[in-house]
Amino acid sequence: MQNTVLDRRFGAVGGVLFDIDDTLVDLAFAMTTALRDVSEHLLPGLDQAGWDKFGRIFTHETTHYYDRYLAGELTFNEQRLLRGRAALGHFGVELGEGEESHTWLSSYSRLQPSYVRAFDDVIPLLDALDAAGIPYGAVSNNVHDYQRVKLDSAGLERIRTLVGTDTVGVPKPDPAIYLEGVRLLGSTPDSTLYIGDNRLLDAEGSTAAGLLGVWLNRTGEAAPDFKGPEVGTLLELLARD
Repeated sequence: MQNTVLDRRFGAVGGVLFDIDDTLVDLAFAMTTALRDVSEHLLPGLDQAGWDKFGRIFTHETTHYYDRYLAGELTFNEQRLLRGRAALGHFGVELGEGEESHTWLSSYSRLQPSYVRAFDDVIPLLDALDAAGIPYGAVSNNVHDYQRVKLDSAGLERIRTLVGTDTVGVPKPDPAIYLEGVRLLGSTPDSTLYIGDNRLLDAEGSTAAGLLGVWLNRTGEAAPDFKGPEVGTLLELLARD
């Protein structure tokens, strides 16, 4: 089978798997917007540069806590609270134990999903895949039910195939999690694209599992040692006219 909808460099594609966070949905926007909502009373007068820094600490500079959650050392809420404390602590604010922490965490947990949205390039690509009859799904480093709600909230209910860390009991980059996605699509590893924003876990991890890994580099990050296929937007996966 030779598809005509995807770029010819990928050859015959029998299925497409996506990462979710910051690939299909703009999680960074949802996180930073909700963080500001629940933290403004603790940081009155903080300027935009300060809020940008606050968001970077939570979303990018404290991911070791999320890694500990994936390793089973912390609960999901524990890692989220530790990241919040680290961001607030950078500005000299200590989030108190007990009620104050509970209120901050529960408010953030309630607000964040309301800001989840799909990137503008997602629907056009899914439309093209649907028109070509190419099956697709998602493989995520979070639990299935949490990510199901996130996809649905972002208007991506059509993505029915979803593999979470609890589906097979391992996170990326374990080959089993990508291969479960391939199995559910009914494709083969060497004919399945896997696209995601994390160069190591998504592009290199899926490639090591035998898939066609593609790095979605939305920010234009420099990575001269990366030799695999790279795109700046999901629309670059489509065949050129």
